[in-house]
Amino acid sequence: MATTGLSPDTDADIARVTETLAMITPRWTVRILLALSDQPLRYSEIAGKVSWLQNGQLHPKIRALCNAGLVQRTEHSPRHVTYGHSDRGAALLRVLPMIVTWAEEHLEQTDRPLPAIWQIEDSLTLLTRRHAAALLWTLKLRGEASGRALAQTVMPSSDWSNVYPPLRQLVADGLVDTAGIGEPYRLSDAGNDLGTVFGALSAWAAGQSLAQAARHPLWGRPNTAPVPKKWVSNQTRLRAPMAAPAPSRASQASPLTWQHRDLFSHVTPPRSGAALPVGGPRR
Repeated sequence: MATTGLSPDTDADIARVTETLAMITPRWTVRILLALSDQPLRYSEIAGKVSWLQNGQLHPKIRALCNAGLVQRTEHSPRHVTYGHSDRGAALLRVLPMIVTWAEEHLEQTDRPLPAIWQIEDSLTLLTRRHAAALLWTLKLRGEASGRALAQTVMPSSDWSNVYPPLRQLVADGLVDTAGIGEPYRLSDAGNDLGTVFGALSAWAAGQSLAQAARHPLWGRPNTAPVPKKWVSNQTRLRAPMAAPAPSRASQASPLTWQHRDLFSHVTPPRSGAALPVGGPRR
């Protein structure tokens, strides 16, 4: 568990969220979880849904998900074994629509709507940068801070200049703003709007209902009113009932129309072409 100069409760909160992100960020992990969304499947059925994985790649990923408590292995007989979500795994999937909504609001635009799974994967890449969560937490807590002050808080046992590479990365990613060299750092709009995602991840990691996300002591927004919002990604698939709240640039939570199957399909085309930089965190 990483140690910062923040309070023990905050330090533990950051560590839990960081560990949760580390569980689901490895390549293809979210796609495997989503492939199991409808019902438990045999190994061969999972392999058919993630057919781009080569022989030998799928088994260690499923084993890692089982070890993490997100997937449950059920042996019906020596020749009949199925894999399905544990209760914890199913609960964690409810955070994914919040990530998609944040990505569609804040990540740079492309020349066409992207599948929601790509939005998730691009967002996870940003959120799992080294020291990213601790720096974002500290800036949310303090409002703004110098690089030296951030170093003393986030990496107190390290040389203070080591804070600048991750800070520069967060600025390049569009999650942190600064007026220039020597000027203080603060969260951008995109960084501030991560509140719903971080609050939900914090609640899940602590074994709480995701309804607790709005009451997170730092990232929560308990007095916001829901405003309907539709996704851009996978427009033709948005026919599910309303689900968990999502962030918006106006600091309002929005109910989503969502089902697990809306986020992923094994027919998702391979990624091609670069994103068009028209503002917001880069991909």
